[in-house]
Amino acid sequence: MPDRRTALQALAALTTAALTTLPGVAAAQSDKTVRFVLPNATGSGVDAITRAAQSALGKALGATVVVDNQPGAGGVVGLQTIARAAPDGHTLGVVSNNVVIFPSVLKSLPFAMPGDFTPIAVCGYTPVVLVVNPAKVAAKNSTEFTALLKSKPGELNFGSGGNGTILHLAAEMYLDEVGAKARHIPYKGVGPMVTDLIGGQIEFATAALPSVQQHIKTGALRAIGVGTAQRVPAAADIPTFVEQGVPGYVVEAWFAVIGPKGLAPAEVKRVHEAVVAAFADPAVKETMAKQGNVINISTPETAQQFFKTELAKYAALVKKAGVEAQ
Repeated sequence: MPDRRTALQALAALTTAALTTLPGVAAAQSDKTVRFVLPNATGSGVDAITRAAQSALGKALGATVVVDNQPGAGGVVGLQTIARAAPDGHTLGVVSNNVVIFPSVLKSLPFAMPGDFTPIAVCGYTPVVLVVNPAKVAAKNSTEFTALLKSKPGELNFGSGGNGTILHLAAEMYLDEVGAKARHIPYKGVGPMVTDLIGGQIEFATAALPSVQQHIKTGALRAIGVGTAQRVPAAADIPTFVEQGVPGYVVEAWFAVIGPKGLAPAEVKRVHEAVVAAFADPAVKETMAKQGNVINISTPETAQQFFKTELAKYAALVKKAGVEAQ
């Protein structure tokens, strides 16, 4: 019996050693937890997207995926966490256009964009809608809303998830397109902004469709228009601004997966493959369609160039919209 027990123990040890050398097994055992830092508040579009894909991402990575919302300073806190993380694949991030807008609207940043990060995949975009509090704003379309804005120049208040965010810029871009003025009220995240919009503390806001979709359905908010080139199947009753006579107003809130600077090519490849697999999951695809998100996963190489191009694009838009650096 002792000899048999010893032999079985030795066999078990050899089997374990052999398994850990198989492709993917070592990664699955070592990467037990992967933290996805979101420089966005709970209730934002990026938050809704990431949480919908959380389980599928965990399965694809062979790890427990933890979603960590860090919206402080408009998202700068979360980005700083990603930039300072060890490049070992245990800390990643899901980010929006904000990351390429910040260099143009903030005078000082504790990181370089994109130099202190490793873009892994641009995943797609989520529609941006302009919504109003129906009890405070009677306008039902862009023409009526523009007339209201012009009749009360600078009197109406609009919210955003923070100064210099894509939602702030999206509203400024609309005001610039229609030649109107309004007062900006920045919030510490989309959730508090939506709460105040429903409560009547502010009159309107631009928001990612997933973050306000249910409120539009219940009538707590009214959609004036969507900033896409064509109508969104998930909200086909909301007209685009293009068809409402504002052809220059097309704005997309894209989202991407990034890691800290120095992430090894093999790790970039592994995470990229996991992202592709997660968003191909049938349940995730169904949720993305319901939220109105358009999924189109880029390669890591394309993501690297995309970030650089978008930096230049938004620098020009910020200048045109007259948003002053804070």
